[in-house]
Amino acid sequence: MAKQGPNWDGLLKWSIANSDGTRPPSNLSEEDRRWFMEAMQAQSVDVIKRMKEITLVMQTPEQVLEAQGVTASDIEDMLDELQEHVESIDMANDLHSIGGLVPLLGYLKNTHANIRAKAAEVLTTIVQNNPRSQQLVMEANGLEPLLSNFASDPDVTVRTKALGAVSSLIRHNKPGITAFRLANGYAALRDALGSESVRFQRKALNLIQYLLHENSSDCNIVCELGFPRLMLHLASSEDADVREGALRGLLELARDKTNGTGDKLIEHDDKLRQLLEERINGISLMSPEDLGAAREERQLVDSLWNTCYNEPSSLREKGLLVLPGEDAPPPDVASKHFEPPLRAWSANPSSDGTSSAKTKAPPLLLGSAPPSQAAVVQDNSSAAEREDAEH
Repeated sequence: MAKQGPNWDGLLKWSIANSDGTRPPSNLSEEDRRWFMEAMQAQSVDVIKRMKEITLVMQTPEQVLEAQGVTASDIEDMLDELQEHVESIDMANDLHSIGGLVPLLGYLKNTHANIRAKAAEVLTTIVQNNPRSQQLVMEANGLEPLLSNFASDPDVTVRTKALGAVSSLIRHNKPGITAFRLANGYAALRDALGSESVRFQRKALNLIQYLLHENSSDCNIVCELGFPRLMLHLASSEDADVREGALRGLLELARDKTNGTGDKLIEHDDKLRQLLEERINGISLMSPEDLGAAREERQLVDSLWNTCYNEPSSLREKGLLVLPGEDAPPPDVASKHFEPPLRAWSANPSSDGTSSAKTKAPPLLLGSAPPSQAAVVQDNSSAAEREDAEH
């Protein structure tokens, strides 16, 4: 339902013809100026106007739309367009003021699974890293239908998209986390870990690790709900992201000394030790390429072993914790471009007698430092949110 884009081919040809460098630029004729402005204005989209039009459609009863020949596919296309518009934080916040947020939340209960899933995806975009929209969605009671879809929708894609929206809604949002707890959100996360959908498992593990990292008191809740047994099982998954997510969750539990969950995890000592030994053996048999891809898993296994048994894992003895070159500084790609001019500048100071302090310093290009082992277990909320949005 989105409008066609600008006539770039025509504008490009016109631009080349009038600025090909073979002749000095000429003044536009009135006819050319009028053609150019009409070409741009005719194709430009008034975003607020379009969002209001989309809002009107969302407010129209489903039966009326069907009677007018509007299909579920048309609604999905419309929501795709809306998602593009609300990628701007300002437009996301404006959606509520033009009356579009409440009907969008209503689409979470639509009879078509694809529309329910797409509505959750749009909401993820709206609330991600956006405290104002998080507040607006909470005030509109948007968490309730999202949790309902996450916990009990018959379509696993709808459940996965709803979980992504819940995760973005409650991150860095204390009222949201509190409401999530009160709504028995952890029980829904436990059920998600038992799903056969790898994407669903990944999202659940990402949110679990974030919640445990932010609120160590929740470690006791997840232990009582039986999460350690599920995460021990998932730490042997064939999917690398699921394995790492389960290991991160187990590490959060093992490091919690305040509530004694570390001791409770040791109650599973036989299974935990067996798991870690199996992962160490599996890592030992990896090819060099697979070892490189499993860097985080190697560090997680060693950290978990060290936390539980107060000694380094055998990965260190085997030289598999840090491979040759992994701790090397990033290549110096800037000096070969900037060092000669800087050296020449240093050897030939300004001849006008002015102070060098007045000379603008050249930019420094800094490479990122290699990640430390401790960084493996720190919450990476932005990365987790991207994964949520992408999946």
